[in-house]
Amino acid sequence: MKRLLLTGAAGGLGSAMRSRLKGLAEVIRVSDIAELGAGAAHEDVMQCDLADRAAVDRLVEGCDGIIHLGGISVEDKFSRIMSANILGLHNLYEAARANGMPRILFASSNHTIGFYRQDEYLDHEMPFRPDGLYGVSKCFGEALARMYFEKFGQETALVRIGSCMEKPKNHRMLSTWMSYDDFLSMIQCIFQVPRLGCPVIWGCSDNDSRWWDNSHVSYLGWRPKDNAERFRAEIDGTVPRPAVDHATAVYQGGPFILDPVFPEE
Repeated sequence: MKRLLLTGAAGGLGSAMRSRLKGLAEVIRVSDIAELGAGAAHEDVMQCDLADRAAVDRLVEGCDGIIHLGGISVEDKFSRIMSANILGLHNLYEAARANGMPRILFASSNHTIGFYRQDEYLDHEMPFRPDGLYGVSKCFGEALARMYFEKFGQETALVRIGSCMEKPKNHRMLSTWMSYDDFLSMIQCIFQVPRLGCPVIWGCSDNDSRWWDNSHVSYLGWRPKDNAERFRAEIDGTVPRPAVDHATAVYQGGPFILDPVFPEE
């Protein structure tokens, strides 16, 4: 691959993956609305507001693949979520359609299904049960990607990221955790497989207590190697366990279940 675009490169997950993507393409184009600092020798730095259609067109031009981590990643006012996660995503897909339809990895979220209980095991065909406006925006994103695939043939991996970070931080994340190494190997598979389609992929490592079934995407060749179980003793010893009837112990969305719907000013 000649040029791979990473949006949201200044965010927590974007920053972690930015340092790991070298070698996946000759040039990594990194972008965010925030300051990104000086680019490495293999990087092409472009600051961009996803809500700016013309800027997004310039951003996507010349790219052979897109890792889309950009947008609002927490619960917020609808106007902010709408600008970044709905309008911004539509701009991205229109730019991709105008520029040869490079394959896209769309960072969806476990918050599309946050109101399922933690004692339920889910496959990719379970109906949406979003736990907030952020989750709703990711449901929209998955639907938009599916429409662009059905209507135009735009391939997208709909990755419902659980908790992608260095290590899990609480008991819920023993089920939802995805290591950086496993995410990187997933990215490699997504952009190397001959035909991708538009699959939902559950973004978690090979955790003993995982809630999600990825058997339908075995054709990708992705085999996560990490397991959150190795952190269980540490978490049991340092993190208080919530009451069994507390939302964070009942629902897959965890604390997002409790977030308020933020009023507009």
